[in-house]
Amino acid sequence: MESTDSKFTPEEMTAFLAEIFPQVKNDFIVDHLDGENVVMRMRITDSNLRPGGTVSGPSMFALADVAAYVATLARIGREALTVTTGCSMDFMRKPEAGKDLVAKARLLKLGKALSVTDILLFSEGSDKPVARASMTYSIPPKR
Repeated sequence: MESTDSKFTPEEMTAFLAEIFPQVKNDFIVDHLDGENVVMRMRITDSNLRPGGTVSGPSMFALADVAAYVATLARIGREALTVTTGCSMDFMRKPEAGKDLVAKARLLKLGKALSVTDILLFSEGSDKPVARASMTYSIPPKR
């Protein structure tokens, strides 16, 4: 049976994200990583808010997308060119402004060419999800 151990520690993955996506300025922090499950957060600032004092949909999408990317890379290693090929996202509640957004992601399937991840997003400190996403990633072929 294939190992589900992560190829990264949470700190190594956070550093890898900062290395390959310097434009995010460490806005994404990996709290937990075990090869199947990922818990990570996005620091919410005024730039993530939309009118009405809620976190914007594009910000929520970004966290879900990065969480799926992290879940996939945790298993396959440094494949920076792994890309999103599909997404379905449901917005359920208004996230709280002034609180980090937390993603709980679970890798459902890892194949040779695709991975599928389910993600729930929460306002920090709440157990009620604000959004749910399903992400499919394309994994580059081995050279």
